[in-house]
Amino acid sequence: MNAATSLDIAVVGGGPVGAVAALALRDAGFSVAMVERGPPPRPFDPARYDARVYAIAPASARLLESLGVWPAIAAARISPYGRMQVWERAAELGLRFDATDSGHAALGWIIEQGLIVAAAWQELGDLPCHAGVDAESVRWPEDDGECPTLRLSNGVELRPRLIVAADGADSPLRAQAGIDVTTWTYAQRAIVAQVQVSDARPATAYQRFLPTGPLAFLPQSDGRHSIVWSADTDRADDLLALDDAAFAAELGEASQYALGDVLEVSSRQAFPLRLLHAADYHRPGLVLVGDAAHAIHPLAGQGANLGFADVAQLAATLSSARDAGRDWSAPRTLSAYARARKAGNLEMLALTDGLYRGFGLKLPLLRDLLGVGLEAVNRIPPLKGLLAQQATARR
Repeated sequence: MNAATSLDIAVVGGGPVGAVAALALRDAGFSVAMVERGPPPRPFDPARYDARVYAIAPASARLLESLGVWPAIAAARISPYGRMQVWERAAELGLRFDATDSGHAALGWIIEQGLIVAAAWQELGDLPCHAGVDAESVRWPEDDGECPTLRLSNGVELRPRLIVAADGADSPLRAQAGIDVTTWTYAQRAIVAQVQVSDARPATAYQRFLPTGPLAFLPQSDGRHSIVWSADTDRADDLLALDDAAFAAELGEASQYALGDVLEVSSRQAFPLRLLHAADYHRPGLVLVGDAAHAIHPLAGQGANLGFADVAQLAATLSSARDAGRDWSAPRTLSAYARARKAGNLEMLALTDGLYRGFGLKLPLLRDLLGVGLEAVNRIPPLKGLLAQQATARR
């Protein structure tokens, strides 16, 4: 067995949040290695379309810009959107956001997951990356000041002062550390696909709340739209069993033809939906970011943004402690990070869960009241502006 390699931080997980965390912590002056169980991502291929996309908010865009990731994304394929239309009963009566309501040039940017990963990995340069191996086990420190020992499946051992778990909602590191979670599975699946429609407004995102789950259309730069259709499990199974023409017809009906006819549908994928929140964001030698700490319903499109906000806060908290001469890996420092992030994350978890449950109510009167509420907000400019600002500037 090789001698253990000592370093400041090991980031476990090379997805969007993990790769960006490795970059942010390296750029903050820490020695960093990354561990990813899968192979390195392929270079982005513009001829292929990733069914999974993120709605990147301005705060996340600023982080990616500061790390040098944004130029590669912008040069490949990026889809800014300046308007959003949300409704329950009738598209023309729903809530309409405009970027000007919040003082931003755009509400956000629709970016494919694979493009973010490829662009972030491209910026890793000579940062040590152990790809295609698992973080097999951890020997946790028994005393303050000791480092954990991270053993990889290829026999390599790392001795970082801190492990950053960016290994997803089913985080093995979180489980090994004995951190409890609050979690439940929604009786829904999210169907994702790329579609062509006949009459959508440019640079506009659409979302309708249906009794069986929300349906979102996210604009792509070439005129396509990515859909995220979160539907009750039985309804999702029925939709997935349809041929493309029948699915397109159902999609048109569900959207009340607010974007015109659905002309073309790509292959479809479906993912189960869940809510998860870790009781603690850290243990001695370990800190959680992204889905390892929290997972939410996709109806607000904020999952990736919450993860990137975790990364920005973690890098700021650790570097501030170090620059002040304090132990940046101490539980006290990690607690400061957790305090800074938990309130905002819990707020978004509560909001998305409340919307899911509210619009999923089987009581028509209560659902009608929620629909009326959306329409009323649209007629109150100060409140609508505040909501738009919250949607675009989450920290």
